[in-house]
Amino acid sequence: MIKRFFSSTTEIPQAAAVPRHVAIIMDGNGRWAKKRLLPRVAGHAQGVERVRDMVQACIERGVEYLTLFAFSSENWRRPEDEVSRLMELFVMALEREVGKMHRNGVCLKVVGDLSRFDQRLRDLITQGEQKTASNTRLTLTVCANYGGRWDILNAANNWLRDNPGGELSEDALAPYLSMPYAPEPDLFIRTGGEQRISNFLLWQLAYSELYFTETLWPDFDAKALDLAIASYQKRERRFGRTSEQLLER
Repeated sequence: MIKRFFSSTTEIPQAAAVPRHVAIIMDGNGRWAKKRLLPRVAGHAQGVERVRDMVQACIERGVEYLTLFAFSSENWRRPEDEVSRLMELFVMALEREVGKMHRNGVCLKVVGDLSRFDQRLRDLITQGEQKTASNTRLTLTVCANYGGRWDILNAANNWLRDNPGGELSEDALAPYLSMPYAPEPDLFIRTGGEQRISNFLLWQLAYSELYFTETLWPDFDAKALDLAIASYQKRERRFGRTSEQLLER
């Protein structure tokens, strides 16, 4: 049974010193490679290696949910050879890492419109999710061919299919979104210096703390994560309330 998580605009979430859910846009792989006079795909390959380190770092710090933006619905606009190589890296990562995830108690989930991926990749995703389904140490969500607007529209259409003539509300829509099994992200991180959310988790980031860093994703290590968490810990998570109300608790 999936635990139900409600919207931060209808209920006040419990704020903790360590973010329960961290969401990351892993940006800067191509620039990392260019600085080293390497092809862009070398940066993406190094970025895959960084994912393994980040999963371990989150486990050690008590993060329960880690969500990574691996491939957006707009990334199909990239050069065909780069997209093809990204798909190959995705396949290789699933073949190589799922067993390790399972041994480390990681539950893997992949969300997005997976229909555009080839059958081999879809089969590996299904196998990985099934193999790790009962793990509870960390839930790793990979967003692939994902877009925040797609997520909301897909949820609304599915709700309307199940509730013709009904009246939609935030709490009614929430279970139809791509990640009903996870609380909304406490901390959003974007590496690579850009300061935008690029159609990532538009609904879920409503009250997330945003952290932008110049560090390129292949260089984003445990120390860089600690800096992001330290920044998060300095924020007042008011959810519409005043600072004085927080002090009264």
